[in-house]
Amino acid sequence: MATSEPDGPIVIVGGGHAGAALCAALAAAGLGSRTHLVCAEQDLPYQRPPLSKAFLKNPGEAVQLHRHEAWYAESGITLHRADPALAIDRAARTLTLRSGAVLRYGWLVLATGAAARTVPALPASLANVAVLRSAADALRLRSLLDAARRVTVLGGGFIGLEIAATAALLGKSVTVLEAAPRLLQRSVSPELAEHVLNGHRAVGTDVRLGVAVSDFAVEGDRLVALSVDGRRELVELLVMGIGATPETSLAQAAGLACDNGIGVDAWLQTSDPSILAIGDCANFPEHGTGRRLRLESVQNANDQARTAAATMQGRPEPYRAVPWFWSEQGSMRLQMVGLMPPDARRVRRPGPTPTSFSLLHYQGDRLACVESVNAPLDHMTARKLLEAGRSPAPELAADPAVPLKHHL
Repeated sequence: MATSEPDGPIVIVGGGHAGAALCAALAAAGLGSRTHLVCAEQDLPYQRPPLSKAFLKNPGEAVQLHRHEAWYAESGITLHRADPALAIDRAARTLTLRSGAVLRYGWLVLATGAAARTVPALPASLANVAVLRSAADALRLRSLLDAARRVTVLGGGFIGLEIAATAALLGKSVTVLEAAPRLLQRSVSPELAEHVLNGHRAVGTDVRLGVAVSDFAVEGDRLVALSVDGRRELVELLVMGIGATPETSLAQAAGLACDNGIGVDAWLQTSDPSILAIGDCANFPEHGTGRRLRLESVQNANDQARTAAATMQGRPEPYRAVPWFWSEQGSMRLQMVGLMPPDARRVRRPGPTPTSFSLLHYQGDRLACVESVNAPLDHMTARKLLEAGRSPAPELAADPAVPLKHHL
């Protein structure tokens, strides 16, 4: 655990959840006057999860800001908006922005996030092809959805399925194309994936699994057709939800160690101890196992921001937060806590309604992960159980007559 300039400026690159949460932690510690926030976007930091749900559904819905501009001024935080970072000079401890401004840092925090993955065979900026990562993306997609009757979603991950559910609620004809043999293959259990599949099909969404998509036909600035398992299909609007790649170009150009993200230690310091990385772009060691992880979630961004703030204040604690995730897809609210081991044993716990249940996953006798559908109380209790390291006996946990909180 190394230190940097304890009284030097703190420069944060990235205006997403991680950057915003770090600003809040530093302001609470009285360090706002030392803090600079560098944002590539003109917008103030905003909430991103609603972009694929309420924001797309409601034309009058505005972007939800983390904090209003006055808060940053009152906290003493200097904002650099629409002025992306271009280069890090590690020897001089400076960051150069597109405007030509050069910021000196004692600590530099990279919260650069991730970018939507695209299809190399498709030209950029097609008029009827969209991704969703930013508010600008969401505004454009909202307009495209309003005009479209048929929507094709490429990818059966969280973002793709959330957009598919929203489009279906808007009355669109929706097709989801997934190359893997099941939905959410890297994120949830087969049992939960099957439930999600049935939920989407029940509202009329055409979900196709294990398909090969190729032969993209472009006319002018529009994608007009693609091939699905060798069969040509017309396209009115294509939304790409095929995952994201960590934004590491700034770190790589500066010579920092990167591998599926910017490599950090347990205190979120990179291979240069005066530079930290947090959020979607950070590849960190899991507490207790040491295996390397990169997580894309609001929880991870918020908790890593607190760890980074503690590191910079000279009271370091290793990052050990229990990960949790959530997704809203139509009438299904999915909530997951913990990371599922490959050899997990599943126990199903019925919920209070026919459409609610939880899946408890054990590694041996240890509760490792809980997936809940429309069962928020189970989810909140499961988070407390995992944080406390408690594992109720499987046969007791499966009994819906015994509240999970009984095992705390």
